[in-house]
Amino acid sequence: MSVRQRHAVVAGAGIGGLTAALALTRQGWKVTVCERAEGPSAAGAGIVLAPNALRAFDAIGFDPAPGPGRAPAMAMCLRRPGGGRLNRADPAALAARYGRTPLALHRAALTAALAAGLPEGALRYGAAVTAVDGDEGRAVVRTTAGDLTADAVVAADGIHSPLRRRHFPQHPGLRYSGETAWRTVLPAAAVPAGVEAAETWGRGERFGTVPLADGGLYVYATAVVPEGYRPADVRTELLRRFGTWHHPVPALLERTDPARVLQHDLYDLAAPLPRLHHGRIAWIGDAAHAMTPNLGQGGCQAVEDAVVLAHLLARPDVPAALAAYTRARLARTDAIRVRARRAGRVAALGHPVAVAARDLVLRAVPARASLRALDDLFNGFALPGRAG
Repeated sequence: MSVRQRHAVVAGAGIGGLTAALALTRQGWKVTVCERAEGPSAAGAGIVLAPNALRAFDAIGFDPAPGPGRAPAMAMCLRRPGGGRLNRADPAALAARYGRTPLALHRAALTAALAAGLPEGALRYGAAVTAVDGDEGRAVVRTTAGDLTADAVVAADGIHSPLRRRHFPQHPGLRYSGETAWRTVLPAAAVPAGVEAAETWGRGERFGTVPLADGGLYVYATAVVPEGYRPADVRTELLRRFGTWHHPVPALLERTDPARVLQHDLYDLAAPLPRLHHGRIAWIGDAAHAMTPNLGQGGCQAVEDAVVLAHLLARPDVPAALAAYTRARLARTDAIRVRARRAGRVAALGHPVAVAARDLVLRAVPARASLRALDDLFNGFALPGRAG
């Protein structure tokens, strides 16, 4: 007698959702990814895959690098607006401690590579998941393109997750961090020579650059502003705030196409979810534990979630596997969410005395100690039942 192939429905075709779909496919599941957008988007920005996310990808046999020798070795440098260095970790130290350096990619390139690994027809655009009914047996997944039945549902439906709101109605939801962010990617031809991965901290403002594996440059900036603040002219706003900062910040702003700049206010969850599963649904990524980008771990934790969830769903008992997923992921992801919030508060300081004290401390901390503080992030990924 043949054994019925189990079916998972994934709500959302972002990095977490596509990673979960690929990992489950490689576990032998049939997978349907339902994405509300009408098609893949070339918009977006960069993502830095830290060593923990790269190890998670290793666990499912997926290599996100675009090709051998193309990914630049990434340093991490922290500067002041005048150009003075506050701290730096070099690639050799990162590789020696964590076995590799972070890999920076355009988000669209990563999602395209993940989608390419899925069976034909697994990814359905224009199909938003609106509800999931039934906690016992198979779930009925309601979508705008028709109903599906599933043995498990992966809620990767983003920071404003409708499924989270529906199944955790008493949760307080999102909290505004006090900052907005502008993000864009400059093509390789527009990138000045010698630009390194760096973040510059001013008074309530930050500016960052990350070289991407394809030669482009991910550029981002943040500022403490009221929620919903939108300047009339993006270029004028960015030049006003950052136009006198150190090289190459003004040059990068001059080469930025305002029409390609994304602006989003930064939020995280006001409190942890009571659990990361309900019935046959499991939440991953921003839907599960939205966090501010201050540690660069939002996407990385989504990848970890997806790989751990798929690993546990190799078990025959789906509800037990989802309960094990909550036990494996809730404490780690919430600790990182809280840590990211605290790091953001330090980075966003605006009072001159507080900023001077912060910068003094950052200059005084040895590079080795700064790197050691990342151990629980970069070395923290492990599959349940396996060592390290």
